[in-house]
Amino acid sequence: MRRALLLLAIVLILPPRTATADDRPNILFCIADDWGWPHAGAYGDEGLKTPTFDRLAREGVVFEHAFVSSPSCTPCRNAILTGQWHWRLDTGANLWSQLPVGLPVYPLLLEDAGYRVGTSGKSYGPGRLKGWDRHPAGRKFPNFQAFLKNQPKDRPFCYWLGSSDPHRPYRLGSGRQSGIDPAKVHLFAHYPDDEVVRSDIADYYFEVQRFDGLIGRALAALEAAGQLDNTIVVMTGDHGMPFPRCKGNLYDSGVRVPLAVRWGDRIPAGRRVTDMVSFVDLGPSFLSAAGVEAPAVMSGRNLLPILLSDKEGRVDPKFDTMYFGKERHCPAQVADNPGGYPCRGIRTDDYLYIRNFDPRRWPAGTPDYRNAYGNSWLGDCDSGPSKRYIVANKDLDEKHRKSYELCFGRRPGEELYDLKEDPDQLVNVAGDVAHAEIKAKLSARLIEKLRATGDPRVVGGGEKFDTYPYYGGAPRYPGDAAIEAYRRKAN
Repeated sequence: MRRALLLLAIVLILPPRTATADDRPNILFCIADDWGWPHAGAYGDEGLKTPTFDRLAREGVVFEHAFVSSPSCTPCRNAILTGQWHWRLDTGANLWSQLPVGLPVYPLLLEDAGYRVGTSGKSYGPGRLKGWDRHPAGRKFPNFQAFLKNQPKDRPFCYWLGSSDPHRPYRLGSGRQSGIDPAKVHLFAHYPDDEVVRSDIADYYFEVQRFDGLIGRALAALEAAGQLDNTIVVMTGDHGMPFPRCKGNLYDSGVRVPLAVRWGDRIPAGRRVTDMVSFVDLGPSFLSAAGVEAPAVMSGRNLLPILLSDKEGRVDPKFDTMYFGKERHCPAQVADNPGGYPCRGIRTDDYLYIRNFDPRRWPAGTPDYRNAYGNSWLGDCDSGPSKRYIVANKDLDEKHRKSYELCFGRRPGEELYDLKEDPDQLVNVAGDVAHAEIKAKLSARLIEKLRATGDPRVVGGGEKFDTYPYYGGAPRYPGDAAIEAYRRKAN
């Protein structure tokens, strides 16, 4: 405890260091594409092998409650770069958008402070960067090893190591062929227990393992260069897996992600922390570790006191609540609506409350492709075997029908889940009289937070999110014949 207090005092009283300081830590930020919680060995998932993530958890700290700002690639990554909630980022709140020019981003702030900055793989986006004179994540390199090869010994670095794994599409059967047993995969309770779904998840696991290997090679390069222990290594994913009721949703299956951090002996090893942390906290924390003052506009908090503490469990009692939301992912509503599915949520240890601002819309996109924007079909959900199976078999029995409704059906204006009784977040108790008081309290706290952070959906002007240009291609309906053929094959 005395060591933790001393470290905290040092962090709080030291002034920002100069750009020529040679004792500042390197920063290696590693992020997968569509990798969600709890799919890592360190979280008890025995269906896959993640030795690199498990090592970081063992030699550093693993977070039990890490959340994205939005379960969609572009706004999630924008929130990381800017240290702000995505609803504050104007056009940057949507998928395939434009990051507004002039927003402070932590990699370029570090570059201005003397850091060498670089990136490879998927960093910002997808979207446009018109008007930016520097890439917000840094100069592009073929890979981390190429960047590290020419790293000056007297200069710290900040590197964003991204990957497109485990984003769809997958090679069918790749998981089983690699030795992953579909019978052992983690099956969310909102899915029917079927071989098609399990095999699809196994294919996803295969790519999670491939990402883990990528980061393992990066750590080996750091060790060979003698830089591992002076490097803050962060490993995570940008939101839940690309499956129904996961990516693009405000349930734990969509917004909760793996997160492990290692920093030599600065972070006491082997700790499991339950503080609720957000991706908007990462940028301010990196800046603090580098002795650079975070701009006042950044919404995130400094995680260094939690990282440097020797405590487990809830380190800071104030980190007991989390917020997140979603604007337009893909334009997938009816033909005259180019918008998305606007929603916001608040998560505590005991409850999840979600506010759906327009319940007339479809959370996963309209199932009526004949009257869909861009001829999309359930276009806010990535297509794959699980999606097709659930749709094709929705009338098979009550369990399959329930799965279909949970994944693709409309939702009411308010959702409330009692996590003590319903950890899988399947039973909406927002209409129960017994939960009226807690629902009112959580709703008030959510609105207060959104108002304080200038969310247009609360303070006014939120309709603009529906009108911003979408620079990606629209998903297409596979056709009635294809769906019927799949249904026959599945049965």
